[in-house]
Amino acid sequence: MSIEIRYLYHSGFSLETARHFLIFDYYLDTPKGCGLAKGVIDPEEIREKNVVVFSSHSHPDHYSPRVFSWRKTVKQIRYVVADEIRPPEDAVKIAPGQTVDLGDLTVHALESTDLGVAFLVRVDGLNLYHAGDLNWWHWDGEPEEDNEEMGRRYREQIDTLRGEKIDVAFLPVDPRQKENALLGLTYFMKTVGARAVVPMHSFGETEFYDSLKTDPALKPWLNSILFYRSRGEILTID
Repeated sequence: MSIEIRYLYHSGFSLETARHFLIFDYYLDTPKGCGLAKGVIDPEEIREKNVVVFSSHSHPDHYSPRVFSWRKTVKQIRYVVADEIRPPEDAVKIAPGQTVDLGDLTVHALESTDLGVAFLVRVDGLNLYHAGDLNWWHWDGEPEEDNEEMGRRYREQIDTLRGEKIDVAFLPVDPRQKENALLGLTYFMKTVGARAVVPMHSFGETEFYDSLKTDPALKPWLNSILFYRSRGEILTID
């Protein structure tokens, strides 16, 4: 079985498994009419798929209420959202620490270090992790005690995943953090690990990821990291 991942911008991705089409943290719905090839969800293209849409929190770079309009077109579509989101229609809400069973997949939520949740999804024999904004946010200029507390909270959440066998992990690697951008990813890989890692939260500055290919901090896991440049680009895992 192959997994097809498509970059939809920022922290937004689709992931197609044997029986499901999953969409994570999609918000940028323009330019209109471009379709999946350009990283835009056109519901007509996915109308026959078994779709599950995930929204980790309500920040506008991770969530758009327009995703609920897809119900008019897509025959099979469900929504799983952080419990702090107030969706305009019925959706499965999930709180930090909660696990929900949807029959053909289960979802466990971790508490974000920012807002909302991270998702651990078990589907079609795969374990998938999408961090949302759960990250080791270390910012230059912030009080050291605040950065230390952020690191403690992040490690506490990731430690709950010890022993999990993760197939694909979507992890924030934010260019704005500069030399601290890899803190979250490296701790995750040392503590949990994943067969494949997709960096995200770049605000479209994907050229930053090219510079990471020679970063010594990533050397132990470089072969596991899936790099991409263009919105709509497809990454395939066999």
